Amino acid sequence: MITAWRIVKAAHAKNAFDGESARLTGGRWNSPGIPMVYTADSAALAALEMLVHLQRGAQLLSYVVMSCAFDESLVLRLDRERLPANWRSYPAPAALQMLGDAWQKSGASLVLDVPSAIIVTASTFLINPRHQSFPRISIGGPEPFELDWRRQ
Repeated sequence: MITAWRIVKAAHAKNAFDGESARLTGGRWNSPGIPMVYTADSAALAALEMLVHLQRGAQLLSYVVMSCAFDESLVLRLDRERLPANWRSYPAPAALQMLGDAWQKSGASLVLDVPSAIIVTASTFLINPRHQSFPRISIGGPEPFELDWRRQ
C-alpha cells in the first residue's frame, strides 16, 4: 500500500480530491479542463510543493494536510526517458501537460507516478478523480498543517 500526501486550505478539505482546482487552472502535468489531483510521496515534499507557491508564511495557518492510500497495482510509473530535457523549467513546458492529459484521458491507471520538479528523486502522484478505481483510494481526514518556523 502506498501513502501519498496533499496539503490544501482547510476550507477546501472536503473537495481536496475532486480535481477541480487543477481542472480550472491547469498545472505542470495537466491542461485547464482536465481534472487531476496532485499528491506527493511524503508530507515533506507536499509541503515543499505548496511552499514554492506561497508569498508569506503566515498563510500556512489556513492549510491542512491530508493523506490518501492506494494499492501499488493502481499506479503507472512514467518512463522518465520520455521527459523533455527542460521538464523542470518554470513555467513548465507544454509537453508535460500533453503527457498528463493523455494519461488522464486514456484511463490507463488511477495513479501516475511522475518525478517532482523540486526534488527529482521524489515522486509526485497524479490521481485521476474520474477513474473507475477512484473509490479504492482511502482518504484520511484533514489535520492541521504546522511548520517549525525557527528564528536564527
